[in-house]
Amino acid sequence: MQPSLKLGVSRTARVTIDRDRTIGFLGEQMRLYSTPSMVRDIEYTCLKLIQEHLDEGESSVGIHIVVDHLAATPLGQWIDVAVAVSAVDGRKVTLTASVRDAIEQVGRGEHIRFVIDVDKHVKRLKKKLAQLGADD
Repeated sequence: MQPSLKLGVSRTARVTIDRDRTIGFLGEQMRLYSTPSMVRDIEYTCLKLIQEHLDEGESSVGIHIVVDHLAATPLGQWIDVAVAVSAVDGRKVTLTASVRDAIEQVGRGEHIRFVIDVDKHVKRLKKKLAQLGADD
């Protein structure tokens, strides 16, 4: 992890609300930005921000997220996801998020990610998969 990953570092991503990002259970006239899509957009914006400050062989995984979905954004509109580092505690990185459309704030949240060594993570996963196979 590079020392540039510190309090205040930020990133904004603009996302167009396509059909896959909308709810469908209220009918075609009510195709609105879904909460699960907001969570995904916040998480990926945080991931991209952190990746800019990692060493080769490192990545990050999400370990906690809290999101408030405050207002509706219709299909075809855009949102800006603005994230900023609010704390770094070793390899644990806390970020705040604000989601706005052209009119208003539509979401806010906090996301915590943990910086990992990818090779070590792969080894742990292989070990777990082997244990699961042994239980069959």
